[in-house]
Amino acid sequence: MIRTADLDALPVGEAVPALVSALDAHGTAVLCAPPGTGKTTLVPLVLAGLVGGGPRRRVVVAEPRRIAARAAARRMAWLLGEAVGGSVGFTVRGERVVGPGTVVEVVTTGVLLQRLQRDQELSGVDVVILDECHERHLDADTVAAFLLDVRETLRPELRLVAASATTDAAGWARALGHGRPGGAPVVEAAGISHPVETVWAPPPRPVRPPHGMRVDPAQLAHVASVVRRALTERSGDVLCFLPGVGEIARVAGQLGGVDAEVLQIHGRAPAAVQDAVLCVAQHRRVILSTAVAESSLTVPGVRVVVDSGLAREPRVDHARGLGALATVRASRAAGRQRAGRAGREAPGAVYRCWAQAEDGRLPAFPSPEIRIADLAQFALQAACWGDPDATGLALLDPPPAGAMAAAREVLVAVGAVSPAGRVTPRGQRMARLGLHPRLARALLDGSAALGARRAAELVALLSEEPPREYGDDLAAAWRRARAGGDAYAARWRAEARRLERAAASGDPAGTAPPNPRGSNAGSGQGPVAGRGSMGEEVLPDAAAGLVAALAFPERVAKAKGRAAFLMAGGTGAELPDGSPLRSAPWLAVAVADRPPHSASARIRLAAVIDEDTARAAARHLLASGEEVRWEDGDLVARATQRLGAVELAVRPLKNPDPDLVRAALLDGLRSEGLGLLRWSADAHALRARLGFLHRTLGGGWPDVQDDGALLDRADDWLEPELSRARRRADLGRIDAGQALNRLLPWATGEAARLDELAPERIEVPSGSRIRVDYCAEEGQGHGQPVLAVKLQEMFGLAETPKVAGVPVLVHLLSPAGRPAAVTADLASFWQGGYRAVRAELRGRYPKHPWPEDPATAEPTRYTNARLKRQQ
Repeated sequence: MIRTADLDALPVGEAVPALVSALDAHGTAVLCAPPGTGKTTLVPLVLAGLVGGGPRRRVVVAEPRRIAARAAARRMAWLLGEAVGGSVGFTVRGERVVGPGTVVEVVTTGVLLQRLQRDQELSGVDVVILDECHERHLDADTVAAFLLDVRETLRPELRLVAASATTDAAGWARALGHGRPGGAPVVEAAGISHPVETVWAPPPRPVRPPHGMRVDPAQLAHVASVVRRALTERSGDVLCFLPGVGEIARVAGQLGGVDAEVLQIHGRAPAAVQDAVLCVAQHRRVILSTAVAESSLTVPGVRVVVDSGLAREPRVDHARGLGALATVRASRAAGRQRAGRAGREAPGAVYRCWAQAEDGRLPAFPSPEIRIADLAQFALQAACWGDPDATGLALLDPPPAGAMAAAREVLVAVGAVSPAGRVTPRGQRMARLGLHPRLARALLDGSAALGARRAAELVALLSEEPPREYGDDLAAAWRRARAGGDAYAARWRAEARRLERAAASGDPAGTAPPNPRGSNAGSGQGPVAGRGSMGEEVLPDAAAGLVAALAFPERVAKAKGRAAFLMAGGTGAELPDGSPLRSAPWLAVAVADRPPHSASARIRLAAVIDEDTARAAARHLLASGEEVRWEDGDLVARATQRLGAVELAVRPLKNPDPDLVRAALLDGLRSEGLGLLRWSADAHALRARLGFLHRTLGGGWPDVQDDGALLDRADDWLEPELSRARRRADLGRIDAGQALNRLLPWATGEAARLDELAPERIEVPSGSRIRVDYCAEEGQGHGQPVLAVKLQEMFGLAETPKVAGVPVLVHLLSPAGRPAAVTADLASFWQGGYRAVRAELRGRYPKHPWPEDPATAEPTRYTNARLKRQQ
């Protein structure tokens, strides 16, 4: 019996006529309705003609989560007075409850995506509703783009609704309008507007911001204290939002003794717990929830929301292939959704665990997954759809080019697409498995090597990371899941059965399972697991390692020290203290993350393998060749075999390629400088003289001051000695001065004027020949040459000496050779500055001449006494 009163009480009913009219006129619409208005339950029933008297249509409702899909189907069936599987059914991964009379089917977006790939026309479906589209999950964005493509090319009569409690309505209107002026119609429904009081409850002391997955324990303790406070100050059930399962468990542990039942709701929670949360209770409850209760579920009895202000988003290091969830500040849109749960049935309150001043700095909306997530599965779906680059899809946000390039590399490596990006038969089968392409490869190739059951069980472990208490050894976790009776083990067994059926359904042409002994069949004793393709019984530990290596070949890792490993992708990785894997020579890393600002990844789940398994799983990364390079201050020449960044074998090269040697030596000169050559004092002086002439005269005088410029002309001045060199010591035998002479402008004849234009020495009035320093004032006197000479030797000289037309900077020295004065104008110095110098130094050096008129005095190198003896 239809529960008419309950249906009539749903506020969204007032907007349904406008929605039906919009669909009749345009075929697409955006529905914005606050939480609890009935958009997920009433709208599908009306559009299907099950209530309201409209024509009978088949409606598919896509939900972002399995728990939401089940709950929505149960609620709609209850409103119709039926059991699930009658007029309303649901399909999620591993579970399907529908009947021959089902006209409203609630599915996850992942299930709908698979259905579209099998049947692009969605035969028999009249309306598709994309619920909670504001969450911007990648599957939902992909499904929307595919459906718009279907409407444009195959089925213009297919109706499409994007529904959400809070969303970027304008963006979805543009996307669903697909070029129509003004976009698709936006229909808004008013909700039951019970007031929700906001209580700002920041921590009393600063807490550390989220770091990767980690949340400061002090912040979780504060959230627990706010829950206790809310229980004291308010009535009704308390719904507390936390970022993940681990944080929920820790807060639950701090709520012992509260006068309420503490329930934990998340995607992994047992069905009985989920049902208990969604039912009206006779006693007070505290529900600790992830974002699953933010918009997908309506929890009855809630009058208070405690919002930690945290959420989880995927993050990927595309350069290294490491993906992880990161804890981030929840957006303002998420905050509104969470707060609204407190006012669903009556006035309520939200306790926000941050300061009011911070609220305006939060992001407006959550980041779309397409911008931040791993795109390998999306890229495979796009390739199967016939648009490998996704350039023809009507996406709200285009995929980042770097992420798509990384995804293409993964797909090529696992054989899902050709180098040109076209999907292969193997890739089509991978897409139908409903797995990440890495895991699909592990299932297909692992089944051929180990048997479908073992491969499926191990891939099921990899598809949902085991609880932390299972440990970091994949093989041990496998044994524990097999023996376990917990909720995870139950889910794992169901997924393993599903994958086993999928793996056993046939292997398309082109699937080439790796040889578990390695890529070179005759080498070594490779592990085998189960009844392999080579007919050998394989140990369970080796089976776990093989499947993990098949899934993540760039994460096969070789030990480089106790508990430290180097992965084939080039990232260092470390095991935690106490791990049973610390002494393994090789690992296949299944789960790892790299905290921000950390050079190494943290290994959270891995299996022991040997080198043959690493070679087999990652054979596309095998490379052999000659390596000649400058390393640790000298030339290294060796023949190597590598598995990505991991060095497998090395031997010295006796006769390396001369061109490679020469290039490596030049790299050494670039990295360590031309000081590797032999520089005498004359060579340094020649370089300075040539540098001066280049700055002053330019023309054919070479630029020799810049190492880079010199190395760019290595052929002109370092040959033939450079080509004869084989190591660092040989560079030290090259006479830099002799080599520089080759750069002089011999062809023009200017080289012969070197001593004229930039003489090594200048004769001063005393008869001494004083060396000119061409680089002493670099950066101070614009490279002006310096003549450092005793003051008495310059008596009688009125004009400052010049080189290449440039006056030298005269450093006048005391009789002891210490600086006394600096001038570029001797005539002016004799008339002015000399008097002060004479007054200061005459008493200190009385044995030397200090004439009153130095411009007419006799220059000398000697004391007064010696001058008298010479007279």
